[in-house]
Amino acid sequence: MKNAELWFTEYQSDNLSIGLRINKTIHSEVTEFQTLDIMETEQYGNLLVLDGCVMTTDKDEFVYHEMISHVPLHTHPNPKRVLVIGGGDGGAIREIIKHPSVEKAVLAEIDGRVIETSKEYFPQIASGLADPRVDVQVTDGIQYVKDHKGEFDVILVDSTDPIGPAVGLFARDFYQLVFEALTDDGLFVAQTESPFANQKLISQVNADIKSVFPQTHMYLAFIPTYPTGMWSFTMGSKKYNPLQDQQPQRVTGTKYYSSDVHKGAFALPPFVQELIKG
Repeated sequence: MKNAELWFTEYQSDNLSIGLRINKTIHSEVTEFQTLDIMETEQYGNLLVLDGCVMTTDKDEFVYHEMISHVPLHTHPNPKRVLVIGGGDGGAIREIIKHPSVEKAVLAEIDGRVIETSKEYFPQIASGLADPRVDVQVTDGIQYVKDHKGEFDVILVDSTDPIGPAVGLFARDFYQLVFEALTDDGLFVAQTESPFANQKLISQVNADIKSVFPQTHMYLAFIPTYPTGMWSFTMGSKKYNPLQDQQPQRVTGTKYYSSDVHKGAFALPPFVQELIKG
């Protein structure tokens, strides 16, 4: 079969899909929790797929990982202890440890096979996992926050889509546990899907976070391989406002994040504002 005839298709909803031409499937397995596939694509390099959904690619991963990490870490004035729930590819960890104030970064990933295959096939993404400040825990993130109250300055919820093992990470009870795992001036960010494809989810998540945290702020980034390309993140903060308390940029060499992008990401189009106005 010719390369031109090999395609991966993610069915993102009943009415929406994305197709990527692939050269070959590099790795495929069914883990304890999900189906894990890694493919070599023509457009985006290596591609990580979990349960048929695109998680990350070589070429555009920096957008997601920089924006889920640097926005909260440039909002908190002195983040020392950071927790990532999910994020087994290691990309968020790689960005977190670029901050000189960070003394410890914990990765709580339920599926150890995501971690191991990312080390093998996405070494540039997983490179930070070997840092001595990083503590890798193969565990349920929900249970982890239950067991570590008041410990973290920043928590990142780097989850898969709200299916399978990630369903519980999009619930008010979980956000309450995150609140309790944070220090008195802590904050957290979660990836919260597409304003075009997941409007009901975004409205509900925003309302749930507002009911737990004194401050809730939504921001956007643009990631080509995620549904519709427009992606949202939602911050819950006990004290700091990401615009009023934005810190000078502490890291260099970023490809998407900048101080200006930080500010602009919170300028939401009216249709997105409408989703969260309640």
